[in-house]
Amino acid sequence: MHTRFEPTRLLGLSGSLRKASFSRATLRGLRDGLPATVTLEIVDPELPLYNQDQDGADAPHTVRQLRTAIAASGGVVIVTPEYNHGIPGVLKNALDWASRPYGNSVLAGKPVLVISVSAAFTGGVRAQAQANETLLSIPARVVGAPQVVIGGIAEKIRDDVLVDRASLDFAHAALGRLLELSRAAA
Repeated sequence: MHTRFEPTRLLGLSGSLRKASFSRATLRGLRDGLPATVTLEIVDPELPLYNQDQDGADAPHTVRQLRTAIAASGGVVIVTPEYNHGIPGVLKNALDWASRPYGNSVLAGKPVLVISVSAAFTGGVRAQAQANETLLSIPARVVGAPQVVIGGIAEKIRDDVLVDRASLDFAHAALGRLLELSRAAA
């Protein structure tokens, strides 16, 4: 049985590859406020486009690294922007790779928290919905409501780190729910 103080390793997956990514900055802000017993490894999903012909034992090295990191984690925190009313292709591609080969997804049953960020006041709610729908089909264990959407993100970042206290407090409450799921699953 896990205790409250047992170490937990989380994987943070950024939905953006941009150098000054708000998603990565949000993950950094969250990581800085975690308890000492929780670590958050941040990963940018720089992967080739999903191709079933390249999957299986001969999957690209970067894909095998991502799958190993997800499998070794107690849960996944995805932070994504919203592009054209949905999730960026880079995130969808990473989820496609992680969900394969069919029947052997490293995300099946894995606790996952989705946080969406946007410069708009809506905070990326459509990307949030789309990511959750994809994760439920895998089937990952999606952390339930209230959903974490952070609008006006550009004004909440300083030195590439989310610093807005209200946003961080709300997101850390959701991370607490993720940790509860993770510890219950272990």
